[in-house]
Amino acid sequence: MERRERVDQLTEAERVMIQHTWSKVYHQREDVGVSILIRFFVNFPSAKQYFSQFVHMEDPEEMERSAQLRKHASRVMNAINSVVENISNPDKVSSILGLVGKAHALKYKVEPMYFKILSGVLLEVLGEDYSDCFTPDVQRAWTKLMGLVYWHVTAAYIEEGWVQLSSSAV
Repeated sequence: MERRERVDQLTEAERVMIQHTWSKVYHQREDVGVSILIRFFVNFPSAKQYFSQFVHMEDPEEMERSAQLRKHASRVMNAINSVVENISNPDKVSSILGLVGKAHALKYKVEPMYFKILSGVLLEVLGEDYSDCFTPDVQRAWTKLMGLVYWHVTAAYIEEGWVQLSSSAV
């Protein structure tokens, strides 16, 4: 198996910054999650191929009304919440993200690069919607967290036998 470079762990200060900003985001999690997925699907329409319920939706307003999109947005935000809640427990975070990676690799057959792309979209939306608290230090902490998320998710892909992992986003 290919050796992968381990990503930097979060410092205590970074964990506190992430939890602080997440507490603000979490109150609006449904709307924020929908905004993230709409931007993701509008900017990267190839990602819709994994969602039979809204693969043919082009209109962002139609996406916003979609119960299935809202349900998936909720799942995404709940997974992020689980990671943030357990941010001081690397084994728990690894376990949570391992399950996410395994499901997406085996059940949904999602290309792992979409996790990297979605992470970038999430960072954009949070930076825009929470610009008052998304300082450069907070942005760096969240970027580091998204790197950890990608690392753990792709570790599950490798464990499940995915040979080709794209190292760059599309």
